[in-house]
Amino acid sequence: MPRTLAILPLGRSTFDVPFAEANLAAMLAALDHAGVAMIGPRSLLLDVDQAKTASNDVLAGAPDLVLVLQVTFTDAAFTSEIAKRFHGPMGIWAIPESRNGGRLRLNSFCGLNLASHALGRIKRDFSWLYADPAVPGIDERIAALLGGSRRAGRISGKPVQAAAGPAARQIAGSLHGTRIGRIGEPPAGFDTCHYDRQKLTMLAGVEVTEIPLNRLFETARAGDRRQQREQLRNDISAYTDGLDAVDAQQLQRSLDLKLALDEIRAAENFDAFAIRCWPEAFTEYGGAVCGPVSIMGETRTPCACEADVYGALTQIVLQRVADAPVFLSDLVDLDADDNTGVVWHCGQAPASMRNGEATATIHSNRRMPLLFEFALKPGRVTFARISQAHGGQQMVISGGEMLDRPNCFAGTSGVVRFDTPAVEMAEKIIASGLEHHMALAYGDHRAALREVAAALGLPVLEL
Repeated sequence: MPRTLAILPLGRSTFDVPFAEANLAAMLAALDHAGVAMIGPRSLLLDVDQAKTASNDVLAGAPDLVLVLQVTFTDAAFTSEIAKRFHGPMGIWAIPESRNGGRLRLNSFCGLNLASHALGRIKRDFSWLYADPAVPGIDERIAALLGGSRRAGRISGKPVQAAAGPAARQIAGSLHGTRIGRIGEPPAGFDTCHYDRQKLTMLAGVEVTEIPLNRLFETARAGDRRQQREQLRNDISAYTDGLDAVDAQQLQRSLDLKLALDEIRAAENFDAFAIRCWPEAFTEYGGAVCGPVSIMGETRTPCACEADVYGALTQIVLQRVADAPVFLSDLVDLDADDNTGVVWHCGQAPASMRNGEATATIHSNRRMPLLFEFALKPGRVTFARISQAHGGQQMVISGGEMLDRPNCFAGTSGVVRFDTPAVEMAEKIIASGLEHHMALAYGDHRAALREVAAALGLPVLEL
């Protein structure tokens, strides 16, 4: 156990701050009970300036170990900065939350996921824990975290032994000349969404055109689209309830974003988009792009949020393998007792994946439409990611069964029983340095994906 432990409790004000504060108090109580001498703030660090001041203070105290308390989701910029400045042992503790069907109040695991990828890219060792501070045996788990026996480790893919068949070679070859429109830049601290143009071209011959975010907004604002908008609204009302319950002007702006994406796609012959979806769609434009992303995905023009170019590429590959719409999802929870995980995003899964009717809703944090709310239908599913973890390129593949469960969190979500037990799955995700976005399609497509990876010269890591 360290003689002096520096704690840095991270949070973001767009999540449920009172709930986060209550969880932080429980984490601190558990650390106090473990008998560790702590330095550092005992309240949430909600902005960059607070975090910088606190980190300067705790590092001046020459701690033996720095522990990031990942109380809510945050980007990885601050954690990466601490890792570069502090050369001693480092840990991250993230916490689960109840699957109660309401908003995702913390999204702590996704913050851990983002941080593990960023730390893997800079070759930084760390320990980690994903546990409720009130769970039985937490003292032992904290001791393991602080004692260094919960290190992330590192796993990577292996070359595919089997040769690619004609169908896989055709899919790999079809990527040459594929066009992705990247609209805007990834948010700060989202290392998971950056790309290297040269590596991408060498890998698959994919062309990326970088488009200013304002072009999307200006296209959406221009012209008279009343007739097109009304037709689009009629189309989605066939499977969606509640359109009249959301703000009409904001809904109009959101639908105009979908029509603007159609115009840009047609003008430049794009196969997919990678879109900076927040905060500017809400703060500068005034309508969500999440619903439009769902509609575009259903009609086979996949869109990756947070300007994730490799996410868009993965969607293209999986869509061509599955011949079906794909959903770029976050993994937001893994429950060892239930042996399941939850995949989620704000409200953008393709409508054909719904289990029953969809409901028109607003963004949980930004409070604007249009988003769709539904649970994913049961059935066999495949997950894939063309990953840049640890600075290399590989195909990450997983499979599981989507269960017939209620919607866990506001937006679109599904409860999946992975083929790998949940505890082992969590360990593999962190050790792999996997990005926080994985593409999902219904059916078992793992064998076909292995062959496509072989045709692309990518090693494969199966989780």
